[in-house]
Amino acid sequence: MTADLHAGFPINADQLAKGLTSGIHRVLHQQEMLNRINVFPVADGDTGTNLCMSLGATLHLLVQPGSKPLGDFLSELTDVLLDSARGNSGAIVAQFFQGISDSAEDLASFSADSFAQAMEKGSEYAHDALSNPREGTILSVMAVFAESLRVHIEAEPGATLSASMLHATDAAKSALEKTEEQLEVLKKAGVVDAGAKGFVTLVEGMSDYFQDGMIPEAPAGSVAVAELAAIYSGGDDDADLEFRFCTECIVTGDDIDRRKLREQLAARGNSLVLAGTKHKAKIHIHINEPELVFDIAQSHGKVSGMKVDDMYRQQRSMHERSAKIAVITDSAADIPDEDMERLDIHMVPCRIQFGDRGYLDKVSITTREFFDELVTNPHPPTTSQPAPGDFRRQFEYLASHFKDVISVNLTPMVSGTLQAARSAVLRTRSSGRIHVINSKNASLGQGQLAVFAAECAEAGMDIEVTLAALKEMVANTTSFGLIRDLSYAVRGGRVPASKKMIADWLRLTPVVRTTTDGRLSTSGLLPSTKNRLPKFARYIARHSRRDTELHLAIGHAICKDDAIELEACLTELLPNITRKSITGLGSALGVHGGPGSLVVGVQEYRDPREFG
Repeated sequence: MTADLHAGFPINADQLAKGLTSGIHRVLHQQEMLNRINVFPVADGDTGTNLCMSLGATLHLLVQPGSKPLGDFLSELTDVLLDSARGNSGAIVAQFFQGISDSAEDLASFSADSFAQAMEKGSEYAHDALSNPREGTILSVMAVFAESLRVHIEAEPGATLSASMLHATDAAKSALEKTEEQLEVLKKAGVVDAGAKGFVTLVEGMSDYFQDGMIPEAPAGSVAVAELAAIYSGGDDDADLEFRFCTECIVTGDDIDRRKLREQLAARGNSLVLAGTKHKAKIHIHINEPELVFDIAQSHGKVSGMKVDDMYRQQRSMHERSAKIAVITDSAADIPDEDMERLDIHMVPCRIQFGDRGYLDKVSITTREFFDELVTNPHPPTTSQPAPGDFRRQFEYLASHFKDVISVNLTPMVSGTLQAARSAVLRTRSSGRIHVINSKNASLGQGQLAVFAAECAEAGMDIEVTLAALKEMVANTTSFGLIRDLSYAVRGGRVPASKKMIADWLRLTPVVRTTTDGRLSTSGLLPSTKNRLPKFARYIARHSRRDTELHLAIGHAICKDDAIELEACLTELLPNITRKSITGLGSALGVHGGPGSLVVGVQEYRDPREFG
């Protein structure tokens, strides 16, 4: 595939789109290699997949931008990237382009200087997006690329686009090689950072296009750019609630039988829209069992872009609730169903991947089904935070019906979920009324904080008092975990195999807990495998107050009898417990603990009315 080449400045939308197409195609070709070298921050082998899904979602915008102003084109591009971003690398790249877009907001095209400024702003946005940026990662390479581009343009008045890109790309390649020495985990594995490699691959493809005007073909089996159709994203506002969930996904394949796919879906729900081509189809349907949609779609091709909105809860929020504040959390929080319904708490699902099959946590896969897959599936699961677009869609809806929205999210020490929520706020029209809270907890503790926030809302408290109360409760909520089998943590790359061998040999059971800064770390070892539950209860009691009201929440990984026994032990040791609950443990911690794990949330409780 060739294109007319204008190697100098200015750069218009059409020229930039062709360069990006070249770069993205190159990344698509490198997917498996990027997965293989992925060891940081977790060796879960999904960086290539996440980058390809994030960047590939933009290809339909790059086909024919025509005479569209540069700023408008980049704004649309960034919207798609934010909605499709997967994993840390995808989110960082989305933020990089957000900076570029903001820099080009009023521009029809890039001059040499404005192009350099845009790249530097992109690098700054990406760096600022992380709460704990590290050198030796994609951030380092982005910074070197942007700085080298600016320096070359300043030093070479009249420099061509092709020459400037070549200079900056060479500098980025050198920075990439240095990442192996900058992070010990990379040095030990003998690899460069996978996210940084993906970024270099992208700019290499762009630079090559600006050199020779050639766009490489997409990999065999991928959807041809020219065949990508506009996808339907609307809904039927007049539909009744015979079906609860508004469900969407994308199916890609070699020859999708759209007639058969429509027939299979039509009998399951209503408001069905099936758009696209025989290579890529977008499904929109209202249904009571979203997993059926994904199962049917899976039989026709590869499923991606899964989204599920609870229309019942949305309608209830709109018409039946008197609270001024809406509460939302991510599915890493484990909350009893009765509390979710009683307090009208909204949830954004995280993503789970077993091999080539993806799920929406607690939506298209139950906790029981998750643990069954964990035990029987030969492919170890990977989990990723919701894309910023998943949060943004929910934030926009809730902000249109409530005065304020509180999002209680998983500690950033174990996931990028909090940052995804914060990124979404920046792209939300009502950003000043959306408040993202770092729970500094996971699982049951995070769930307790979401419940507390919802109780404040139900009590009619205003936002300032609620946020102050929630801040106090974050400091007074702790999550404890008992991991019976370290095999799953080893399998997922969280624990070295050597540590499991030592623990097994000494017959030690590790106990983990959240710290005041939100870390999840091993804080104790229970000797022997006998009487583990009473010992775990005594450990929790030693780290809990007896002079204040306590709320207790227990989550179990398909071991409810153990949870009941543990509850009895804790009730005896801590008579100041005034509320107790038992629920199934979700995937956030279950993926690393496996069946038999127990997680306990202990909250030093104050009635919301005391803060008023």
